[in-house]
Amino acid sequence: MLSISPTSPSWPRSLLHIDSPPKKLWLAGRSELINPAPRIAIVGSRAPTPYGQAQARRFAIAFAEAGITVVSGLARGVDSFAHTGALDVGGSTIAILGCGVDRPWPAGPLATRMLAEGMLMSEFEPGTAPRRSHFPQRNRLISGLSDAVLVIEAAHASGSLITAHWAADQGRDVFALPGRVDHPMSRGCHRLIREGAELIESPAALIEAVANPHFPFAGAAKITAIDAPEGTETPQSMDPILAALAGETLSTDELSAHLSESTSELLPRLVELELAERIVRAPGSLWRLAMKGG
Repeated sequence: MLSISPTSPSWPRSLLHIDSPPKKLWLAGRSELINPAPRIAIVGSRAPTPYGQAQARRFAIAFAEAGITVVSGLARGVDSFAHTGALDVGGSTIAILGCGVDRPWPAGPLATRMLAEGMLMSEFEPGTAPRRSHFPQRNRLISGLSDAVLVIEAAHASGSLITAHWAADQGRDVFALPGRVDHPMSRGCHRLIREGAELIESPAALIEAVANPHFPFAGAAKITAIDAPEGTETPQSMDPILAALAGETLSTDELSAHLSESTSELLPRLVELELAERIVRAPGSLWRLAMKGG
């Protein structure tokens, strides 16, 4: 196990300018995989269809064979098929965790294999148990570490969409794989496509987009948030974050100053409120309440 800080030569430069950058990273497994390389994140449902499983594996294999590191979150479903696909062809893959690297979740054969053939990474100290609030928070690192994010199957409201919105806000390219129009696991990807993500059908097109900055896909997809109905609370009865955003659009730093809390304390609550569709993220790491009619 290895720990690195922003002053370390191996610190990923792509993480220096993201919202609330980590203060330290812990690495386990093949730590050399932290070195600069093209990286594409593959994220999606924990309960994918056979189509989603096959596509996650197909894209991961193609990326790995092209020398691109596959980044994901080790979760069951799309994440695990992406990691396994890359490993099966001897490729590079990084799992970013919502717990300590010494307590990978879910534990099992894939986590063991990642320690031997891939790399585990976390901003949480060793010994930290997995918590629900950690996983949306770690999603900003999945997108922040990557040059592009590919979403393969996601429900209408899911953690994968949070990762996609982090990616767009961080200036990363966002791609979504279309699916059956009558299946609930297609709704998240179709929603992203409507919001501005690039529709992708083949690994070759995405590989070209990452390798060639002049490829037509280059440039972050301009994903805009879909507003959800606001609750009926008055500002005085709201969560302090919701109250602070009443009639305002504020950055994380501005919220931190207003509430006298550190950004590291605020971030997990912000992503939970975003997951609950109580707030939306505007371009430039700005936050506002979700309101009827936009």
